[in-house]
Amino acid sequence: MSLLAPWARGPGRLLRCQRALLASGVGRRGAAGAGQSQPEQQFTICRQQDGIRTIILNNPKKRNALSLRMLKSLQNDILHDAENKDLRVIIISAEGPVFSSGHDLKELTEQQGQDYHAEVFQTCAEIMMLIQKHPVPIIAKVNGLATAAGCQLVASCDIALASEKSCFATPGVNIGLFCSTPAVALGRAVPKKVALEMLFTGEPITAQEALLHGLLSKVVPEEKLEEETMKIAQKICTMSRSVVAMGKATFYRQLTQDLKIAYHLTSQAMVDNLATQDGQEGISAFIQKRKPVWSHS
Repeated sequence: MSLLAPWARGPGRLLRCQRALLASGVGRRGAAGAGQSQPEQQFTICRQQDGIRTIILNNPKKRNALSLRMLKSLQNDILHDAENKDLRVIIISAEGPVFSSGHDLKELTEQQGQDYHAEVFQTCAEIMMLIQKHPVPIIAKVNGLATAAGCQLVASCDIALASEKSCFATPGVNIGLFCSTPAVALGRAVPKKVALEMLFTGEPITAQEALLHGLLSKVVPEEKLEEETMKIAQKICTMSRSVVAMGKATFYRQLTQDLKIAYHLTSQAMVDNLATQDGQEGISAFIQKRKPVWSHS
């Protein structure tokens, strides 16, 4: 069955995705985030309250293109005070109808040169790896189109929620720039044949398709997106930060191992978890039928 088969029964949804893709500048004529941002532009907005840090991609006029300055701003916001116990979860969202259209193609012309191009892709790769290595869970909140490196960002997050109107694509092949780096995250989030159809054709998939194939955790009506995202974030905030950090690190570490080594690593992680203060506090609280009081250590 074709990846896009459900759209044959509901062509309106496909047309909306295709129109959004063209409007974003990353379709067949595509320029992902064309144009230079103004020097005074605040590329990301970062807020933190009650343990939840919200990072908002803030260049909607350029479709939140992941220019080098946008990438560095995002990187700084993720890294800032990362070890502080007050930080419990990060949410990445965006202003405007496009979550992110991917790299700024005006930064990828030959005038910029290969050294600059290498810095763009290296910085982007560092952010994607940083998300996995960060001690707290990182949630993508998507309300619109996410393409190329924007889709990569969604695929890299630990949890991803999207509104029903959201669409996802890796359309670089349309302009002669195959989405090789987005393919790293996409290929680890969805089945190989789904990833390759997206990569070879550049065609968008709907939020429901993305959910079906594992790119998203949940799809909700647009008016419920904030509520559902905060519900997950607030639930995470009730947990021991150190236990969650240990669990996240172990989860990603064991994924690349064979079954025997994976169980060896995770068994040792359980032993190490039990040796922590919060590991023993949680068990004591359960036995005593009370709420645990976490020390986050």
